[in-house]
Amino acid sequence: MTAALESQQEKLCNVFGESVIESGIRFDELTLTLNADSWLASAKTLRDYADFKFDQLIDLCGLDYSEYSGGVGGTRYAVVYHLLSLDHNKRVRVKVFAADDDLPMLPSMIDIWPAANWFEREAFDLFGIVFTGHPDLRRILTDYG
Repeated sequence: MTAALESQQEKLCNVFGESVIESGIRFDELTLTLNADSWLASAKTLRDYADFKFDQLIDLCGLDYSEYSGGVGGTRYAVVYHLLSLDHNKRVRVKVFAADDDLPMLPSMIDIWPAANWFEREAFDLFGIVFTGHPDLRRILTDYG
């Protein structure tokens, strides 16, 4: 399994080049940290590129690195995407850090993976991460009062 993951890691890093901040394999899972500026284009490539075809968004969650030293360049907020390719039976975890801690923003992935809708609303509600282009970004779990 590790050889297949290493091959997939190499292929992804070659395609995304300088957009890859870091990549690694732990516990038989591949994680890529990608640049927020190129995230929208990278997501389309992950979905559409024939060698990847990550057509399913399994999960999306917000992370707050204020108490953890794992942030990139001292940034506080990140969003983690768990993707599945049904065609290739492969998974990848993608981490994207928001550039601004005071107003964390990332592009919405609804047009790429419609399942992102409620997950993005949850990350907005619980972490204050704004997903630009989201058609209905409002609280989903907590009350406005």
